[in-house]
Amino acid sequence: MTDLKFEQKRSLSRLEAADQLAALATALRQGGDAELEIDPWKLSLRIPDDFHSEIEFEVEDGEIELEIELKWPITSAAARTASSPAPEERTATKRTTAKRATAKRTTAKRTTAKRATAAAKGTASKKS
Repeated sequence: MTDLKFEQKRSLSRLEAADQLAALATALRQGGDAELEIDPWKLSLRIPDDFHSEIEFEVEDGEIELEIELKWPITSAAARTASSPAPEERTATKRTTAKRATAKRTTAKRTTAKRATAAAKGTASKKS
């Protein structure tokens, strides 16, 4: 179920379409809380720093369709819990974990090599 949906279908002049896109571009540049005037309504929303975008261009039945879609979660990055880190934080954590695992393997190999060397020396001195 959709929490809220606004859809407007109407004919626009090229200049009206440009004005709507310019207002959207201004809101995107400024970020934070924004108000977009889409006659006769005013749409208030919070603009995040990052989006998922989709641009679709389609030619069908003698018409050209251009869709620009921006998606973002309702919750902000600040509202994320420690159990749900941001994607860049997960990547950094994975890198750190991988480095630790590599360091542990390297240390284990060195320890095994030292033990093998010591055992070989012990065996060599017993044979002498």
